[in-house]
Amino acid sequence: MKLLIHLFKKQYKILIALFTLSFGLLLISCINKAQNSDNPPEFEVKTVVSGLNMPWAMAFLPDGNILVTERGGKLRLVKNGILDPQEITGIPKVYYRGQGGLLDIVLHPHYKENGWIYMSFASPKKDGETGDDNGANTELIRAKLNGHTLTNIEHLYKAQPNVRANIHFGGRILFDGKGYVYLSLGERGQKEEAQNLAKAQGKIVRLHEDGKIPADNPFVNQKNARPEIWTYGHRNPQGLVIHPATRVIWEHEHGPQGGDELNIIEKGKNYGWPLITYGIDYDNSIISDKTAAPGMEQPVIHWTPSIAPCGMTFITSDRFKGWKGDLIVGSLKFMYLEHLSIKDNKVVKKEVILDKIGRVRDVKQGPDGYLYVVLENTGSIVRVKPKA
Repeated sequence: MKLLIHLFKKQYKILIALFTLSFGLLLISCINKAQNSDNPPEFEVKTVVSGLNMPWAMAFLPDGNILVTERGGKLRLVKNGILDPQEITGIPKVYYRGQGGLLDIVLHPHYKENGWIYMSFASPKKDGETGDDNGANTELIRAKLNGHTLTNIEHLYKAQPNVRANIHFGGRILFDGKGYVYLSLGERGQKEEAQNLAKAQGKIVRLHEDGKIPADNPFVNQKNARPEIWTYGHRNPQGLVIHPATRVIWEHEHGPQGGDELNIIEKGKNYGWPLITYGIDYDNSIISDKTAAPGMEQPVIHWTPSIAPCGMTFITSDRFKGWKGDLIVGSLKFMYLEHLSIKDNKVVKKEVILDKIGRVRDVKQGPDGYLYVVLENTGSIVRVKPKA
């Protein structure tokens, strides 16, 4: 009898979760239609460059050219809207499997003075590192560009341990303007390790710009905790940006089925994965029956069903009327951009724009104030501007 009751409870939880997921999909569809039906904004979308292979991220150089990472391990240069056929050499060995590969690229805030380019990538295990011999984890480097060659390469940080799984590398890089750089780390498919402070999985780490660990990080003096950790309890963070006025750090991450999250990142906080979640597993089983718990942060919003958010940027220009200070989030799964109106660190409205634009890997505001979007499936970068 006890076994029957247990099985009934388990099946009941699954049915409830599936109902919630289906209802959420219907509700979001209705909301999107309603939001997009009232004076929908019109945009002009122009292809800036094509011919890329699995592009992941971009960075704008001071001369207007663009550096683009290809997940297969290549760094490319776009000059005057043309993809330079000559690849940039000097990239360290990249673990290109599953979701792993060459990931983010960000210029140092004072790039004009120091020439530093920061990149993240899935790095195979090296001698002396911990973990699986056939595994890998996310690494952060910086280098300088001399013609078509990376020089002065410095290996700043490598997440430990190395894990054989080919998923959830995170990899987003962020500068806070105060001399610190942040790197997002996925939990590599080992969800329980997101709560383990002894492992750099499911974390956001904070470093000095030269890779040293700041003395005021929250877990520096805690036994069995990695001192580089800034926050924990993350699944696979794919967006990391800082508000240009408030300097608040925003992050988004992939949930399983449902439960993608948009979070405000604060020192030492626990964001709950997998102990609390709004999603269910891919086999429809329950990961946790809790969506909240003491000592764990709630997301600003969550997306259920999952949109697979990837890339994110704040609007700071006047090109998009009334949007200054708002967030633009890309969707891998549904292939659109989402506009989130922000007020007092809350999302007060959201709307889908540019539906079916493509699988969005990165989105940034360009030097000209318009939006630039990296599309994985078409191997292109497009520019988005309001129609006159």
